[in-house]
Amino acid sequence: MRSRVAGPTDHVVVVGAGLGGLSAALRLAGAGRAVTVLERADVPGGRAGVLRDGEHVFDTGPTVLTMPDLIADALDCVGESLSDWLDLAPVRPLYRARFADGSAIDVHAEVDAMAESVAALCGPREAAGYRRFADYVTRLYRLEMRDFIDRNIDSPLGLLRPSLARLVAMGGFRRLAPKVATFLHDERLQRVFSFQAMYAGLSPYDALAIYAVIGYMDSVAGVFYPRGGMHAVPLALAGAAEKHGVVFRYGEEVTHVEVSGDRAVAVHTAGGERVSCDAVVLNPDLPVARRDLLGRPLRRRLRYSPSCFLLLAGLRTAYPDQAHHTISFGHAWREVFDDVLGGRLMRDPSFLVTAPPAADGSPGRSAYALFPTPNLDAPIDWEVEAPRYRDQVVSTLESRGWPVFGERVEVEHVTTPLDWAERGMERGTPFAASHSFTQTGPFRPGNHWGQNVVFAGSGTRPGVGVPMVLISGRLAAERITGPDPAYRSRAYP
Repeated sequence: MRSRVAGPTDHVVVVGAGLGGLSAALRLAGAGRAVTVLERADVPGGRAGVLRDGEHVFDTGPTVLTMPDLIADALDCVGESLSDWLDLAPVRPLYRARFADGSAIDVHAEVDAMAESVAALCGPREAAGYRRFADYVTRLYRLEMRDFIDRNIDSPLGLLRPSLARLVAMGGFRRLAPKVATFLHDERLQRVFSFQAMYAGLSPYDALAIYAVIGYMDSVAGVFYPRGGMHAVPLALAGAAEKHGVVFRYGEEVTHVEVSGDRAVAVHTAGGERVSCDAVVLNPDLPVARRDLLGRPLRRRLRYSPSCFLLLAGLRTAYPDQAHHTISFGHAWREVFDDVLGGRLMRDPSFLVTAPPAADGSPGRSAYALFPTPNLDAPIDWEVEAPRYRDQVVSTLESRGWPVFGERVEVEHVTTPLDWAERGMERGTPFAASHSFTQTGPFRPGNHWGQNVVFAGSGTRPGVGVPMVLISGRLAAERITGPDPAYRSRAYP
């Protein structure tokens, strides 16, 4: 694999204005390239989209924002300041975890405050264990981010650096759940700090301990909420990019990339236009982009993450006592992953509910309920199952602390794995290929094809989640511009 795009790179076409594409566009513009972004929707955002229904406004994708410094860095590439484009408020608590025995704990980013919460629920021994865990994941994050996540690694040999030995010594290649249990003995806390493995498409009993860094990103580094909702993030990135010369063309669906040999020379739109280019950044889901746009499907068979059933509900009245983010755990735990990864709907669900505040900070009247489900590899007919499962979701919410939820629903929108697939996500999952060992780091589908095609988004390196997707845009841009030494010295002094 070439480490850099070959040939001229004066004009770059970015296909898709998702977070990865926007991150790449800003960096390319800052490096002096002429950039054209073609986006089939009428607004930027991709999976971080927005849906308006009367007075209700819903984020249709991620609702948890962590690591805002990555947004600031993308804006800094064109000399813009984060505070001029986004108003970010820390979410306190980060989220509330509720358990089947009726207990609950509020999760805080401040280690002292979180240790107090742990002590109140589980006693001083667990609080001390939490402090050790917070120190562990902080060290793990710093080690992984600098040398393994935030750089282009083209082969397994690129992993062979002194930090790899330190990662091994820290137990990073042990399984996540047993590693968490060395710090925390209470099963409730073990769930709080290992459920993030689901985002990586794995059970915490199968995921590597290196994925404890996902817990660091929210549970230690903090969670933030942009005024105006998560869609404010792509609006800010696109606005800054446009200010600095990036051309955005919305409502333009790209049908294929024209290739001569192993070099892209143009992209073609559904309207019949041919847009010539020197390099292309493809932001759609990588397997879909390679197959449907590039005509070069992946040769390897990937294992995909579970999907989710998403209920967006506009309510007549709010639940004023709810946290911004609530994770509700059932009695089952290991069985939850057995169900979802085994192709079955959860029999005893664990799920996320987000209830963002209204514009004035008062309790909002929208609810975002996310229930993990199998992806489309499972034999579930969602055209038949969706109405029944919607009622089960509402019933579960009502029994878990959201009384008479169904009666309060004023408007609603349901997204199933079938809908995710229709939006261009392979196997109907918004979480892309899972992060098994053979699909992690240099083993994940690469972000460079041929002479001048690069990829951004969760389907390539480094992987899933808003922070990782923003990094993917930087790594894609570096394939075109080359690494930025100033960035690394600034990010890792």
